[in-house]
Amino acid sequence: MNSESPMGRTLLLVDDEENILRALVRLLRRDGYKILTADSGKAGLDILREHDVGVLLSDQRMPGMSGSEFLAEVRKLYPETVRMVLSGYTDLSSVTNAINHGSIYRFLSKPWEDDLLRENIKDAFQHQELASENVRLAAELKHANELLEGKNRELLRDVEEQMETLQINLRALDVTQEILEKLPVAVMGIGDDGTIAVANVKANQLLSRPSGMVGQSVSDVMPAELIKLFARDERVDHPVPTHLQLGEMSSVSAYCCRIGEASDGRGSILVLIENPKAQLHSVGGSIGR
Repeated sequence: MNSESPMGRTLLLVDDEENILRALVRLLRRDGYKILTADSGKAGLDILREHDVGVLLSDQRMPGMSGSEFLAEVRKLYPETVRMVLSGYTDLSSVTNAINHGSIYRFLSKPWEDDLLRENIKDAFQHQELASENVRLAAELKHANELLEGKNRELLRDVEEQMETLQINLRALDVTQEILEKLPVAVMGIGDDGTIAVANVKANQLLSRPSGMVGQSVSDVMPAELIKLFARDERVDHPVPTHLQLGEMSSVSAYCCRIGEASDGRGSILVLIENPKAQLHSVGGSIGR
């Protein structure tokens, strides 16, 4: 016997007495449930295999399979179904047996009070729906956590790869810096604002700045001839040397070019190469003395 439920709530009634089933259906159909009935525990299990039942109400004393045995089987096979007992035998042993083996939600006695029975079944459906919602939310949370863990693993791999690249770049930077310091020519990097960003050992020696020039303004540490050279603000892909006299002893070939095409740097690179004749003159003067 079935009654369609607009709420999507399916109720299974199990009792070996046909008149009890008819009375329950008459009472509960007004609440809009889809009602299924069975006259034994075995028939109830057959129905559960075919239908998604939210709440079942079973008699305790039935031939063949008792309510406790039936509910214990339901608990094992369909744990999400809320189980209730309706019995005329309310002795302590049958109640305890049903609770221990069937994990029942409520134990109700015959004869029943109509309003109380309807309220208990309503509560049972609310309990079942809340439990189902919690299961759904838990599954969604588990899925979200799995996605997050996957993203975290990807992020960790990206970070590790970036760190490895950074370490390689740092080692390359150290090597580049060492090469720059050991070059026999003066190399300076000058920002567009006139601040010296790079100056190797040879540059500091050539311009007589033993304490270094990095961070200082070119107007404070550099001869006017050199300032005019890079201040032209001309982009030269193949720099042509400009010959300059620095003081009395140093004659240099100066190369100046712009940077910024392959990097974020904005400014100029200035390279000074001492004139070989000036170097020989300087060495010979030292020997003569």
